[in-house]
Amino acid sequence: MKVFLGITGASGAPYAARLLEALVGADCEVGICASGSGVEVLATELYADARLSRDEVLARFTEGAGSRVTAYDERDWRSPYASGSARVDAYVICPCSMSTVGTIASGAMQNLIHRAASVALKEERRLILMPRETPLSLIHLESMATLKRAGATLLFLAPGFYGGAAKADAPAELARPLSGVASERLSVGDLVDFMVSRCLDQLGLENVLARRWGE
Repeated sequence: MKVFLGITGASGAPYAARLLEALVGADCEVGICASGSGVEVLATELYADARLSRDEVLARFTEGAGSRVTAYDERDWRSPYASGSARVDAYVICPCSMSTVGTIASGAMQNLIHRAASVALKEERRLILMPRETPLSLIHLESMATLKRAGATLLFLAPGFYGGAAKADAPAELARPLSGVASERLSVGDLVDFMVSRCLDQLGLENVLARRWGE
């Protein structure tokens, strides 16, 4: 499967990192494009240093991903993802800022991420937007409704808490228990995996990242 992964300036970098890992693990060919704000979010939330250069951030983000991952500049209009003639199976924007939601809903295309989403809609291909914002204004809601009517899937970054015990191999920094939660071993890593699993489901990719209801 060939997947475009756009990363924008909404909080949620751990979701993007885990999603990339899962896509590579599923042998997908992934084209990545991070906006300027998206790079800053990656640098801040993953590497705790907002001063890192774009090249350094993307080098770290794609480290170990191998040749199946290609990073594109947000102004690279020659990217295959900028054209409907390229064969692409799915497009995901994770995290997706409300600025990005509004821009795509308006039909504007200020960067490659907007253009790729526009291509997905006009070609009637799979487009998954993963917003993270709260509270939501009427403008946000109407923009998302417009995109839903146009054919996009809105997969809001709102994890469930019924997943149970944390995975034994979860990174130590993600394994801190949440006070008051029914399962004290529920971790941030579990919550990230819950949403990544839902995205993989929408892409039609088998996964066991999260416990399913009734199992």
